[in-house]
Amino acid sequence: MPELIQPHRPSQKPPHNPRLHQIELPENWIELLTIGFLGFGILVRLMQYFGNRSLWFDEISLSLNIIRRSYGDLLNPLDHNQAAPPGFLWIEKLATQVLGNNEYALRLFPLMSSLVALVCFYQLATRYSSKLTALWAIALFSSLRYTVYYATEVKQYSSDVMVAVVFSLWLINWRYQSLKMSQTILLGLAGAVAIWLSHPAIFTLGGIELVYLITAKNRRLIFYNRLPVYLTWLVSFGSLYLLTIQLVLRNEQLIESWSSRYPDSIFDLIWLLDAFGRFFYRPLGFLSISDGVAMVAFIIGCWAFFRRDRLIFCSLMAPLGATLLASYLHQYPFRERLVLFLVPGVILVIAEGINFSMKQPQRLFQVFGGLLLLILLIPPVIRSGWLIVQPEFKEEFRPVLAYVKQHKLSGDRLYIYFKGRNHFAYYGERFGYGDEDYFWDRLNSMIVVKFPQKNRLNINRNSINSWAESGLVSLSSKQCRRAHFAQLSQSNRSANRMFS
Repeated sequence: MPELIQPHRPSQKPPHNPRLHQIELPENWIELLTIGFLGFGILVRLMQYFGNRSLWFDEISLSLNIIRRSYGDLLNPLDHNQAAPPGFLWIEKLATQVLGNNEYALRLFPLMSSLVALVCFYQLATRYSSKLTALWAIALFSSLRYTVYYATEVKQYSSDVMVAVVFSLWLINWRYQSLKMSQTILLGLAGAVAIWLSHPAIFTLGGIELVYLITAKNRRLIFYNRLPVYLTWLVSFGSLYLLTIQLVLRNEQLIESWSSRYPDSIFDLIWLLDAFGRFFYRPLGFLSISDGVAMVAFIIGCWAFFRRDRLIFCSLMAPLGATLLASYLHQYPFRERLVLFLVPGVILVIAEGINFSMKQPQRLFQVFGGLLLLILLIPPVIRSGWLIVQPEFKEEFRPVLAYVKQHKLSGDRLYIYFKGRNHFAYYGERFGYGDEDYFWDRLNSMIVVKFPQKNRLNINRNSINSWAESGLVSLSSKQCRRAHFAQLSQSNRSANRMFS
């Protein structure tokens, strides 16, 4: 049969539909931006480290334990109402013995932990999220306030994050696997060490593994295959509890400071909502209205991530659920820096929510996703970028002591306010102060009010005015931050100076 020849009709383009237009970036741009934000996060942390700010009260209180105690004695309850895992304390002790007793040595392990966490988070995000989601997640993790700040603090919170990210990456990669003998030994020993290095490590290890046991089809086979790993972790945690944790729990002052952070009962939903809201402000670091925006992105991300890959989503959220359960049982406070280790998983979900909104075909959702991105990402990136130029400082006790030491007169003695005694205990020896150079106690307030009002300390002018007639100079930690130390009056001819 002859072919039917259809008349030629000019091709017609489909009418423009704004619902079909989506925001897209070339893949090579996305990869470059992702690497760029990774490098940005590394640079910010390094600049904070080399800024070498003075140790502040909480750091000094822990550092005095590290410096003054032996390795064995670090297992005992710490002085100054401090608590930290023995593994962290031992690494810090070794750093001071090898590199000397200084801020760089004490902050080296937190810095290295932060850099390892950053690189492993990059692996976690790029492996289990889309490229755009990974970009937003790494940008947030690199720049959010508290992930940056605790990277250079002499506390265990940076290593908590490292342990959480490393084992999340590790356990998710080995999900549902029947482990070989070498893998069993490696995972068992690594987890046992992690428990001594990070108190909340047990929530990451136990939470993720429980998800796999519940969801696995051959759960009995997996359970018996991994039973040696679980027993190793259990023995490690049990020994840690008997040797250190139960002793910490006897510190009534420390326990009292935690008591207000626990729910009143298992039905206390008000506490749950409050704790959930506070989490986005600190430790996540979303300030002002952005914490509410972050909650919205998180809720959207939970729905989108669960639809896309419910197993990975549950694995990322398992440590969060385990920590909340421990808090309801009054075993672990769900507040602030103590839950910093939960930040990586939550950031991935927030980034998923941002990307899900931006990739919708409706223009309204795209605009909404763009607003989420701008509100959540721009402020921390700007703030962290400024830290490259001007690192953050807190309580600059060291330069004050150096100045006073340089300009003190023969026979001068320092009065150390009782809240400043830990600072002086750490820095005083460095600057060569002997017992005859200072004394400390509570100062009777009646003595202070007798001084003429016109000669009192005035910090509103960013300067320190001395009590010329009495010869006493008062420097509190907040005043130290705000005052120009070079303007200390050199006209004092005093027998005593007050220093707090």
